[in-house]
Amino acid sequence: MNHPLIIGLTGQTGAGKSAASAMLSEEGFFVIDCDRVAREVVEPGSDGLHALTEVFSREILCADGSLDRKALGKRVFTDSTARALLNDTIFPFITKRVEVLIQTAALQGKEAVILDAPTLFESGMDKNCALIVAVCADADRRKARIMARDCIDEQMAQARMNSQYPESFFKEHCAILIENNGTEQQFAAQVHDAAMKIKERIHGCSHS
Repeated sequence: MNHPLIIGLTGQTGAGKSAASAMLSEEGFFVIDCDRVAREVVEPGSDGLHALTEVFSREILCADGSLDRKALGKRVFTDSTARALLNDTIFPFITKRVEVLIQTAALQGKEAVILDAPTLFESGMDKNCALIVAVCADADRRKARIMARDCIDEQMAQARMNSQYPESFFKEHCAILIENNGTEQQFAAQVHDAAMKIKERIHGCSHS
């Protein structure tokens, strides 16, 4: 059984990574949505949720026992120590689940897997990637998208943006940078170009 090539997809919150992920899926890639995995490993009754409540107390739970994401978000997005504690607690559960999904892709004969992970570098999963693609955008565009998407105020949106690496980090550490500052057509063209470069990498072709 051949191990598929792991391609990392990451970037800044509000930049359009999820849209890029959907486009890459349409290009035929096997995509692992790490945001979805992160939700699955903290479902009510899960070991992941139990671990989080051990660290942050039951104050992060809703009345029905599910994770109160807004309450947890307020704790971690403005406190780097709490954020590091969250990452240390939950990343092992996410990584274990991702490994199972990669094995599934291998059993299906997939040549490559797109690892759609907003915290690719923070989790250490970047070390398993043969190629990393990042999606970035101007701060004002991202802030407006985050506020509309998550129904939060400007201060909280800024806090989420501040909790991540700057664009310069992604430029330095990623092989392909998609900048989502233009039209939808321009964005789609960049994602398609990235898909072509990934396919060339899979088949051992050189590209610029």
